[in-house]
Amino acid sequence: MSALSLKPSLRHSVSEWSSNNQQLSATAQHQRHVSHEIRQEGRALRSETHCKTVWDESATSRRLGDRIWDVARWRDVLESCAQKVDEEMEALTLSKEQSEQALAATSVPLEVTNECLTLREGRRGYELVGDPVEEQLKQEVELIEGVQQRLQRGVHQAFEQLCLLQEARHQLTADLQNKMEALDIDMSCLSLTTKSPNISLKTNPTRIPSGSSTPQEWVQFSQRNVARAHEAVHVSQQMREELSLSRAQLHNELEAQRRATEFALRKRNHQEQRARDELQWQMKNTEDEMAEMESDIRGLDADLQAKTASLKLAHTRLETRTQRCGVDLCRDQVQHGLVAEVQQLEATIQDLKQKLSEAQHSLQKLKLHHSRMQQDLSRKQEALSLEQRSIHTRTRITSPSWSDRTAPPLVPLMNSSGRSNLQLLARSQHVTY
Repeated sequence: MSALSLKPSLRHSVSEWSSNNQQLSATAQHQRHVSHEIRQEGRALRSETHCKTVWDESATSRRLGDRIWDVARWRDVLESCAQKVDEEMEALTLSKEQSEQALAATSVPLEVTNECLTLREGRRGYELVGDPVEEQLKQEVELIEGVQQRLQRGVHQAFEQLCLLQEARHQLTADLQNKMEALDIDMSCLSLTTKSPNISLKTNPTRIPSGSSTPQEWVQFSQRNVARAHEAVHVSQQMREELSLSRAQLHNELEAQRRATEFALRKRNHQEQRARDELQWQMKNTEDEMAEMESDIRGLDADLQAKTASLKLAHTRLETRTQRCGVDLCRDQVQHGLVAEVQQLEATIQDLKQKLSEAQHSLQKLKLHHSRMQQDLSRKQEALSLEQRSIHTRTRITSPSWSDRTAPPLVPLMNSSGRSNLQLLARSQHVTY
């Protein structure tokens, strides 16, 4: 019987066949496990992203609502401010139209005031100071000469202030218009939902548009507009007050300025007396300190001489001990002690010299300052004499010539700052002297 012919091929063993079957089963089981994990993660991701999307949309709507409230609040502020500006423009225009020039002939003590200024120019050194007395005297001259020009400048100042109010009103109008447009846009955005027909994907919607501002800049811009308008209104109120009161306050201002000037003179005279007394006391203390410093300098010099003698002694001992011979030239405790002593004495002498130099320098400065104080005392006495002469000179205008006349009736007026106790001359009376 002939042998069967076998087909040549790669044959696997039974163990390999079993191993392959097991591997296929294990791989299938692993892939199912991985698939299950992915499905679970996908479900968790869907749930998480759904919640986050709903939350983000809710937060955005809330922020839009807050933004709408902020814009609406600023819109109301701007509208209120614009209304106040309009009212003030009308009031200032009326005040400008009603303002008439009413100048009064004045007879005031310019000669005495100028004489006081001339006397005080005789002060020297640091006593020639621009103090409140000089300020009050100059204000008195300016007041006397400037009252006649106040009403003439009033109309021109009112016109300029009206221009500023108009500019502030223009800024408020532009800001208010922007706020209205922004409010409409944000309200439109708030009304949108995912089911709105006019929503779509946009190209690069997260870009920062040119000219964008920060929330701080946005608030500051409106704050500046409102502050500028409030300031313009405040200045306009003060200007209207000045226009309406200038014709009546001449006598009151002159009298108040006279009292303020004389008070400043008395106060300055008292200050100079105190400064003179203080300087004399400082000079006495300085002289005492100079005497003590000279005594201490002598003591320092004596100690320096004594320490120098001790140093000479230590140097001599060290040098003499260098003459020892052989092994007896030993760096023993005596040698170390002498070296330490020399170092200590040299440091002490250096400290004493430095302190002596400082003391001598301080004494020289004390002497120089004492000389300066002597000069300053002389100038203070001269200045005090001039102040007393100025006070005596002003006794000639203590009672103004118009004070003997019957005073016009006083009426209380309410000004824009809310002060109701300001007494002014009745508007019906013209100021005459």
